[in-house]
Amino acid sequence: MKKILLVTTLIWMVAVSAVAAANGASLVHKTGSLSYKHTQYLSETIGARVAASDEEAEAREYIKGQFEKMGYKTDVQDFSHTRRGASYDSANVVAFKPGKSEKVLVVGAHYDSVAAGKGSDDNASGVAVMLEAAEVLKNIPTPYSIVFVAFGAEEVGLQGSNYFVSQMSAEDIENTVGMINLDSLAVGDYMYVHGSLGEEGFLRDQSLAIADKKKLDLRINRGLNPDYPAGTTGDWSDHAPFKEVGIPYAYFESTNWEIGDKDGYTQTEKYGGIWHTENDTLEFIQQAYPGRLEERLHTYSTVLIDLLKFTGKTSTAKK
Repeated sequence: MKKILLVTTLIWMVAVSAVAAANGASLVHKTGSLSYKHTQYLSETIGARVAASDEEAEAREYIKGQFEKMGYKTDVQDFSHTRRGASYDSANVVAFKPGKSEKVLVVGAHYDSVAAGKGSDDNASGVAVMLEAAEVLKNIPTPYSIVFVAFGAEEVGLQGSNYFVSQMSAEDIENTVGMINLDSLAVGDYMYVHGSLGEEGFLRDQSLAIADKKKLDLRINRGLNPDYPAGTTGDWSDHAPFKEVGIPYAYFESTNWEIGDKDGYTQTEKYGGIWHTENDTLEFIQQAYPGRLEERLHTYSTVLIDLLKFTGKTSTAKK
């Protein structure tokens, strides 16, 4: 009888494996693998995604479709912005995951890019890590409800995140525990997490604790430039509008805060900045830094997933 059960079990496992393989899936999720596929699609299949372009709209539809396939309630938040007297249209993609609490964590990444390169690092990589976390967590209870937001038109003045925050009521702001920003994760020499000053930097602190426990090389800006105290950053990405209204933030990025002007703008010792240049392609990144992209996507996905699963479970959490 035991032999029959064993054979039956083996046949079932082989059948399940075959179905998974046929669908391009794996029985054991390898953290970072989904992020790589999304980075590849957004930057190589779609390409540069300039604000208000057809490619930005194509990326928006791709992201919306991914959230919907995961089963999330998904909305498109349309907005217009003006540049040099002309009006341009863009939109945010917003997906909602209910949690154990009605209080909310916002996780955001911009999906537009500049015209140079293909926006693999800036910021297909950030969107990709957000999508991977959403996929992994879709059926897992989380301490807080989560709002995933893909911001449009970041590269032309943080238009998407500014609009999103402008639509938040005072009650929404009060109900938001924190904002996690993912921007340019793929190629910088080091992996960083920045955060609010003092106790409001709890998301940064918890991220560092997760990385330390898992032996991942996540670090902080050491404050070598006095304009940016240790553990903080500047207001040049999508966390800034949230910070402006008093919402604590964590900001993940790959760069190098110890070279150049020590302001985080010089990403690598070897090539300087990759973002906003013709080198921001998967082909260049993989040729110049083999294995770096995979390491970065694995690390950030691992930390983000655990942060969303366990926020509030340590002494560094906001009450």
